[in-house]
Amino acid sequence: MSGTERVGVALIGLGGAVATTAVAGMELLKRGLTDTKGLPLAGVKDAGLVDYGDLVFAGWDLYDDDLAKAARNHAVLKESQLAAVAPVLGRMRPWAASSNTDFCRNVVGHSVKKARGLRAQVQGILDDLDHFKKEQRLDRVVVINVASTERPVDRALPQFATPEAFDAALDANDKNIGPAMLYAYAAVSTGTPFANFTPSVAADVPALLEFARRNGSPVAGKDGKTGQTLLKTVLAPALRDRALYVDGWYSTNILGNRDGEALNDPASKASKIDTQGAVLDSILGYKVQDHIVQIQYYRPRGNNKEAWDNVDVIGFCGQPMQLKINFLCKDSILAAPLVVELARTLDLARRRGEAGVIEELGCFFKAPMTRDGGTPEHSVPEQQRRLMGWLSRECVKPVTRTERLRGQA
Repeated sequence: MSGTERVGVALIGLGGAVATTAVAGMELLKRGLTDTKGLPLAGVKDAGLVDYGDLVFAGWDLYDDDLAKAARNHAVLKESQLAAVAPVLGRMRPWAASSNTDFCRNVVGHSVKKARGLRAQVQGILDDLDHFKKEQRLDRVVVINVASTERPVDRALPQFATPEAFDAALDANDKNIGPAMLYAYAAVSTGTPFANFTPSVAADVPALLEFARRNGSPVAGKDGKTGQTLLKTVLAPALRDRALYVDGWYSTNILGNRDGEALNDPASKASKIDTQGAVLDSILGYKVQDHIVQIQYYRPRGNNKEAWDNVDVIGFCGQPMQLKINFLCKDSILAAPLVVELARTLDLARRRGEAGVIEELGCFFKAPMTRDGGTPEHSVPEQQRRLMGWLSRECVKPVTRTERLRGQA
């Protein structure tokens, strides 16, 4: 399980369902209490990816419950699984998080950074990362945002145009800079890889993308592609290739976890729906007139999300047909493995010397980022082909701890 290096994974939203599932899942894997089902890159060999056992987790959250308590509250894993890793998770508590209720109204915790001003908050984030690296004797760190969804931000604002303009906006405590952007800025300012697994605006503004390129920071995002959108981007290419015209596609979700509670705020929900809206049109090559996406918070469902789709298609001789898809899933069970694989692939990109948007990681996201800001590829088969091609490039052999210490001598 374990290799030669230790890679820190700093998660924004460490106490949430996705993060606690990822941490618990990796502990179960280390102990031989689960296998690699659901981990998409477990079968990839000789690509230079760090071993799962070499990942070390920590991070920030607005709630300071230890991870054992948080994981039990989310009720994603079995009680026997939680009991097996409770001694480890019980010793882990999130760091105080940056917060701004103007950006996420429905998730308000009490573990908040005391720093006054945006620049001071960034410094607090950097101090946490530095302490994490030293305390855990880490070789490298990756930062991934799995926090609650923030409201939309106009990415075309002049203060987001260049790194210099963004710096000035930070110093002026600009009200348009949300917490997700603060974490992204802190990461890319030190060349640390950053992934945005949420629909929030983070590194996907021109200023931070250029900053990432200058500082050698690989970035990827945004909004993890897990359940309903995954199936949509698998089916749509098949319908296109068989010339079946999509007359309408109705999608609805119900979920009752903290993410659902955040999305119960119309502003946060707008961010989420925005990342799903353009997927079909991009794959099919025409606008689906009746593409409707609904997300409803339904408390009793907890983390057991239900997604339901009705697809109206027109075939040969104008004959109408329908597909009906009902997907009942634990969203965090789908999402947590992707977060783990993002940590491994972004770390690989950093060791390869790649910077800026890593377009080949688009398969993990609903709204993939592109290097030139152009239209992203959404089709799962094509995304997978690009990812495998990227992984099969000239490998970066991990430096052993002995070799690293010898080089420092």
